Amino acid sequence: MSIMTPTAPTAEVILAPTPGQILRRRIFGHRGIVIGGGIFFVIVLMALFAPLIAPYDPYHQDLIARMAPPVWQDRGTWEHILGTDQVGRDYLSRLIYGARISLLIGIMAALISGIIGTVMGVAAGYFGGKVDLVVTFLITCRLSLPVILVSLAVVAIVGGSLEMVILVLGLLLWDRYAVVMRSSTQQIRSLDYVAAAQAAGCSTWYILAREILPNVMNQLIVVATLEFAHAVLLEAALSFLGLGVQPPLPSWGLMISEGRNYILFDPWLIAIPGSALFLLLLAVNLLGDGVRDVTVPENRA
Repeated sequence: MSIMTPTAPTAEVILAPTPGQILRRRIFGHRGIVIGGGIFFVIVLMALFAPLIAPYDPYHQDLIARMAPPVWQDRGTWEHILGTDQVGRDYLSRLIYGARISLLIGIMAALISGIIGTVMGVAAGYFGGKVDLVVTFLITCRLSLPVILVSLAVVAIVGGSLEMVILVLGLLLWDRYAVVMRSSTQQIRSLDYVAAAQAAGCSTWYILAREILPNVMNQLIVVATLEFAHAVLLEAALSFLGLGVQPPLPSWGLMISEGRNYILFDPWLIAIPGSALFLLLLAVNLLGDGVRDVTVPENRA
């Protein structure tokens, strides 16, 4: 007769989550990233696949069908879901293609100004001395010039075009990058790991690229999202005043400008591109704040 001996319960092995799982959990658990990233992703897809999504050519004019209301109004039809403008161009098609203009201007202007401002700010914060004095002087001179007035003056003299708007905004919006990067670099250069790299004989370029820039990246992301939104708003303002993107390009700011004469009787001509502009800026700001929360140094572990 065999005697049954009770077996000890096996302990469950609980595996610790990997850094990738922690990062994914933080990303998808952040409401700002989910909402802002979702809206931004849809706008980017709309811009990339505009030729496939747009029902009509955004430049095609049909004077017979001009000022057709959107589908939710009394005389609206599904042939033109968002109606047509004053020369009969399909409003939905122009709205879809307008996403390309806004994204291109925002990304390129933020990239140009980011390169200029980051280089100046990191150099001033790390080297100090005369380099810091020169950069501080340039920042002060730039802050003394109102962006919108300088943009209006330059574009009015040189002429308005897509390339000129990108270049002007890129050369005017670097000051915030420089201020933030200078302050962040000054705080980081006195920390132990930077001193250890210097004591180990690492080159200046190595320290800047491997020790300084990765630790100021979260501030850089936030500034980039702010300047992206700033550039898109400035382009809309310049186009509204007739000095930005020139017709017949389907810019959202230009669409608002073209519809201002009909604001009392057909307010949807302004409300539709204005809502698209609002959603883009909201998405970029929510996404930037969320990425900053996830990538802040004390939350990387």
